[in-house]
Amino acid sequence: MRLHVTYAGGTIGMVDSPDGLRPGADLQGWFGSQLHGIELASNISMSTLDPLIDSSEATPEDWQAIIDDINAHAETADAFLVLHGTDTMAYSAAALSYALADMGKPVVLTGSQYPLGVVGSDASANVTGALRAAMSHHAQGVMLFFGHKLLAGNRATKTSSWAFRGFESPSVSPMARTGAPWRWYGAPSTGAGLAHPSPYTRQDIAVIDVVPGMSAARLRAMTTPHPDAVILRTFGVGNIPASEPGFVDALTELAQAEVPIIVASQCYQAEVMLGHYEAGNALARLGAIGAHDMTLEALYAKTVFLLSQGKRGADFARWMDRSIAGELTLQD
Repeated sequence: MRLHVTYAGGTIGMVDSPDGLRPGADLQGWFGSQLHGIELASNISMSTLDPLIDSSEATPEDWQAIIDDINAHAETADAFLVLHGTDTMAYSAAALSYALADMGKPVVLTGSQYPLGVVGSDASANVTGALRAAMSHHAQGVMLFFGHKLLAGNRATKTSSWAFRGFESPSVSPMARTGAPWRWYGAPSTGAGLAHPSPYTRQDIAVIDVVPGMSAARLRAMTTPHPDAVILRTFGVGNIPASEPGFVDALTELAQAEVPIIVASQCYQAEVMLGHYEAGNALARLGAIGAHDMTLEALYAKTVFLLSQGKRGADFARWMDRSIAGELTLQD
């Protein structure tokens, strides 16, 4: 089996400097030492992005750089491993899942909370676990391995900045847990895919958390000038302070300007149901789009993906409401 590794950056390959951690470790040499004497070692290729990405500074163009590297090796590799910083790894995993939905080869992202040179680092466990996942016949689509768990890439969210089990999957079960032997639980449905997608480009998307006492003036200021889309993170199953003077009017202005309003929940686990309560009925009347049970990372990356494909209006809403790569649960 042939494996290609894309080293994108992140804590795993950082070293100390007077200004804090920065990229600089000999990751390729370390990677070779981890696999010394293993038959797979001779069937691994590696690319290093230039420049390396601190994942807190990642952009959709960086997502595309990783995708381009994977596509460049798609004919010669059977599986892929992406080494990535943890801060936005779930965003990148979701983004890759949409762009590579039709590739048909497993891609596993991983990283670490400590650099590889630190005693007690989780780097080795995460890399070897990700390798095993990528080589397994169970592997499917884009995945994220971290803290002894394999998660569907577009179902993962970062839950801790320090714990070795730093990622969870709030709406679906993990795909697998490590052990002797590993326990495999299956994968979410694959989704419809989108053939020959256009590259990711940066989009102007406002992500707004609704909070108690939020005024219409503040909402209007946060959406002026009008963005390309608004992700409104609401209470519960999609509720807003609809009685707040002018609040619904501000949203109406966006809808009339054909700005997509995508409604997510602030809850860790939730299924958005617009109109289930009176407080969310105004959004339903405005034609807002429910986010189902998508994580913020999956939702944001999907919004960027669809806008990058030129999807607008009703076409955008249709694609947002369907599964591209297993990122949402469709109710019967």
